[in-house]
Amino acid sequence: MTDSNPAPSTPLDVRLGLTSAGDVQHKLRWGILGTGRISAQWVLSLREVPGAEIVAVAAREEGRARTFADTYDIPDAYGSYEAMCASPDVDIVYVGTITRLHKEHSLLAIDAGKHVLCEKPLAGTGADAREMYTAAEAKGVLLQDAMWTRFFPAVEHARALIESGAIGDVVLTQSDFFDPVYAIQAAPLAFGADAKPTKVTASGKRGGAAIVEYGEEQTAVLTFPPFLSELTEVTEIIGTKGRITLQQPGHCPTGITVRIPPENGVPSRYRTQNAPAPAQHFEYPLPGHVSIPGAFPNQHGFLYQAEAVHRCLAAGLTVCPQYNKKESLHVMDLLTEITQARYG
Repeated sequence: MTDSNPAPSTPLDVRLGLTSAGDVQHKLRWGILGTGRISAQWVLSLREVPGAEIVAVAAREEGRARTFADTYDIPDAYGSYEAMCASPDVDIVYVGTITRLHKEHSLLAIDAGKHVLCEKPLAGTGADAREMYTAAEAKGVLLQDAMWTRFFPAVEHARALIESGAIGDVVLTQSDFFDPVYAIQAAPLAFGADAKPTKVTASGKRGGAAIVEYGEEQTAVLTFPPFLSELTEVTEIIGTKGRITLQQPGHCPTGITVRIPPENGVPSRYRTQNAPAPAQHFEYPLPGHVSIPGAFPNQHGFLYQAEAVHRCLAAGLTVCPQYNKKESLHVMDLLTEITQARYG
């Protein structure tokens, strides 16, 4: 039975009544492809999901896999990706290898009949991503694009506000991050996966930017500052009635600010002698029971995505609604076009 009045930060799969919150208990045996830092941080978050059992890890060299397994108390280590994916003890594979191998390794697991959570970007191009989804659908398994941003409670809250019309019609989103895929995902978050880009303009290499137009009424302004800079890391979603700010770091936010002026469509500062619009602040602290020494910013929030995967597979879903196939392909197509415009 679903809550008739769920909190706006409720995970979308639960809010829609597609899953049950208790399905984090659903048993899944995980195999880990890749032994880099991102895989280590994923493992440390995943072990806090009640139904998760991490049973295997694979690397190109068995010694590296064994060291990783010993460090994180994983029973089996493989020097062959194929062998791990073929193991009958593995239900789902986390692909944490480098981007250019995401397609190859995801298809390897899918071919073996395993569910897959693949780190972002899902693939090198939109065409490759489509091939991966087609393969997963043929096998009847989950292929989840691991855009963990979408599972944070602050982002869930923003999505609920947009859907409810609280900020009116969304006309503009602004987002920045040095990894373009994070900034790009703000566009379908703001405008919906069904919105069709009508014009994409992009330039810049070391520091770049893109303007994505959705007809005459909606625009995404996306910037990609170099990593070695004091980048803003904020996402703004601007509507005809108000504005949502996903606070720094915008790709993994723990806070959201909502500003809605008393009079629709009238910027407060131009009506009240420079007084700002009333602001509501909401904070969503990271899960305190996840311990990740030396974590990247807010990496403990991997837990939100991990729990969603368990709930969705318990319900027989083959993609999480927080970031479904349509949105994933929307972003992959934009990433492909923007990358081509920037680098040729």
